[in-house]
Amino acid sequence: MALQLGDTAPDFSVDSTEGTISFHQWLGDSWAVLFSHPADYTPVCTTELGAFAKRKSEFDKRGVKLLGVSVDPLESHNGWAEDIETTQDAKLNYPLLADDEQTVANLYGMIHPKADPKVTVRTVFIIDPDKKIRLTLTYPPSTGRNVDEILRVIDSLQLTSKHKVATPVDWQNGDDVIIAPSLSDEEAKERFPEGWETKTPYLRVTRQPD
Repeated sequence: MALQLGDTAPDFSVDSTEGTISFHQWLGDSWAVLFSHPADYTPVCTTELGAFAKRKSEFDKRGVKLLGVSVDPLESHNGWAEDIETTQDAKLNYPLLADDEQTVANLYGMIHPKADPKVTVRTVFIIDPDKKIRLTLTYPPSTGRNVDEILRVIDSLQLTSKHKVATPVDWQNGDDVIIAPSLSDEEAKERFPEGWETKTPYLRVTRQPD
């Protein structure tokens, strides 16, 4: 059965380009982005790994760890890392799991039932410090991931985990937010003393907290 939002992210212990990763221990009190690749030396994934490496500091300041996974062995990863640095002008600066036994791929449902059993689905998992899966995004082989969108979602998840709000369409960090419908007006007055704009009884817009 596929993993659902809110499920505990499965634990594992797998070799990586930065040594053995025992996932739950490695995660600690951080958030994580776990993103899979079908194989080493694939063109779209080469650009993605380089892009994440270039922007690692943006994840760091949000308390988010990056963790890639591919079903090829460690020796292959090391060679691929050289190509990434050469073609993307970025050195791999986060671990890439060597999941050649498909331990992670099977635990996280990354093997598409109608695809070659050695080809993993290109999925992103955002996992919170409680080890809960907060988002999944699955991409086709032909389409590269959007780092800006992943950062945007992390900002939303971290904000809405702290405050009783939701973020509207196309929201960016700093934009107005929506007061959670579960809050009564009386409760909202305590949490949002600056007030809000009532567009409908269920759509109350206020300034972003913090």
